[in-house]
Amino acid sequence: MPFHTIIEPFRIHSTQRIRHTTPEEREAALVRAGYNLFGLRGEEVLIDLLTDSGTGAMSSRQWAAMMDGDESYAGSSSYERFRDTVQGLTGLAEVIPTHQGRAAEHILFSVMAKRGQVVPNNTHFDTTRANVEFVGAEARDLVIAEGRVPSSEHPFKGNMDLDALEATIGEVGVERIPLVMVTVTNNSGGGQPVSLENLRGVRRICDAHGIPLFLDACRFAENAWFIKLREPGQTDRTPREIVREMFSLVDGCTMSAKKDGMANIGGFLALNDAEVARKARNLLILTEGFPTYGGLAGYDMEAIAVGLEEVLDEDYLRYRIRSTAYLAEKAESAGVPTVRPPGGHAVYLDAKALLTHIPPSQYPAQALAVELYRTGGVRGVEIGSVMFGARHPDGTETPSDMELVRLAIPRRTYTQSHVDYVGEVIKEVAERRDQIRGLTIVEQAPWLRHFTARFAPV
Repeated sequence: MPFHTIIEPFRIHSTQRIRHTTPEEREAALVRAGYNLFGLRGEEVLIDLLTDSGTGAMSSRQWAAMMDGDESYAGSSSYERFRDTVQGLTGLAEVIPTHQGRAAEHILFSVMAKRGQVVPNNTHFDTTRANVEFVGAEARDLVIAEGRVPSSEHPFKGNMDLDALEATIGEVGVERIPLVMVTVTNNSGGGQPVSLENLRGVRRICDAHGIPLFLDACRFAENAWFIKLREPGQTDRTPREIVREMFSLVDGCTMSAKKDGMANIGGFLALNDAEVARKARNLLILTEGFPTYGGLAGYDMEAIAVGLEEVLDEDYLRYRIRSTAYLAEKAESAGVPTVRPPGGHAVYLDAKALLTHIPPSQYPAQALAVELYRTGGVRGVEIGSVMFGARHPDGTETPSDMELVRLAIPRRTYTQSHVDYVGEVIKEVAERRDQIRGLTIVEQAPWLRHFTARFAPV
């Protein structure tokens, strides 16, 4: 018979203390940080769901592998293990290590894109968009219509709109599109997966026009598990088999190994074009380090190599996806709308639907994220108009389509009782939703403002 309790597929080998703060301490911390949760100190946070990037717990096998780290400046054997693992997983020939995913993005777009060009994506994440725009290109989001509706139950809401992609190519011209990118899973769209059928469709369009196709592959394993669960004809395939087909459809990828690499730092750029790889390595040497370490210690590459194997374990993936859905169920039972169906790495609370009295100009998702911390010491992150609102020269803004609060669950870090506590905090906040006030920005940076902006209550 099936059991309903979620069993973590690991034993806890070591622990780290977390501390309950008082309401007065949390309020003082919010004021000091300018109501920006990125400005909080780690010790001021009880349950930290700001990101799943680099915040997970590494396994005993990863820690053991780190003891074998070869710290040779050039020609490290740890690089060779790292390279062989990535090649075996992706089938891509050229493997370029970087210190994290945004470094791979910066190198890729610096080499392949230029001012006036357009990079289509299902939905660019914040650093991806910033790196596209930094070189003067346009980051254009082409997710399917269902992907913009939080309540839609479409099983693959991360899919790219194929008609919109064809229309974009026709509108701007092939010569202005250096590459097409698909993000798996679609982080900014609610952690939603992309189907194999959709990836094949994107590939056909790219082939027809001679345009390279890249993956933002941060959560490739979670995407593969959704394919196994939801896509007809995929049930009997292993995650590894599905992953190999996903990568066989692309010309390259960027990857933050801080997600499905199960490591605390690291990333890579992998591709098949040797000439693009040569240019990328030249830039890598300038900004990251020698091509066989790329900003990473040997022990980091050892940890990533093991993590890329462990992430494909079916027991782990089953637990990972189910535990995320469990938190979504807690939020919904408290009357808080979420992006449906639940994503892979995070639960996305729909602040626009919950806080109908706060207009987009007063950043309802940021207000909700602040209230979750104020109430229970739970830190999430705004995925709304602070992060993705379009600013105009006259000082006005076009708000984001969605106002979400992402509660990203670190890998192998929190237990079911931690998640139960988060559910209680969400419920308490929801019960006094009408008392929550909006925020205004009093200080902001020109790029990625959500990291450092300061706010004041309206």
